[in-house]
Amino acid sequence: MASTFRAFFNSPVGPKTTHFWGPVANWGFVAAGLVDMNKPPEKISGNMTAAMCVYSALFMRFAWMVQPRNYLLLACHASNETVQLYQFSRWARANGYLSPKKEESTTQ
Repeated sequence: MASTFRAFFNSPVGPKTTHFWGPVANWGFVAAGLVDMNKPPEKISGNMTAAMCVYSALFMRFAWMVQPRNYLLLACHASNETVQLYQFSRWARANGYLSPKKEESTTQ
């Protein structure tokens, strides 16, 4: 057990590196998004939520391409992408972007 912990501690993605602490800090975005689910959709910023979606998508690709692969960062941004897309759908529904279109009457 001690040798397994020591191997992780000294690994290229262990707690001595930014490959570990960066994703740990980014879990704050996920936590904030989860807390925001209790707020009314009128308080959601569509621009900021869209920016967070793009940000997480880009960093998911980065986490996959960087060597060694950073699975912790990938999991963090996949979770954030899910939360932000849900928030974005709430915002879009509240602002009428996802509502079914009403047929206009052409009868006179």
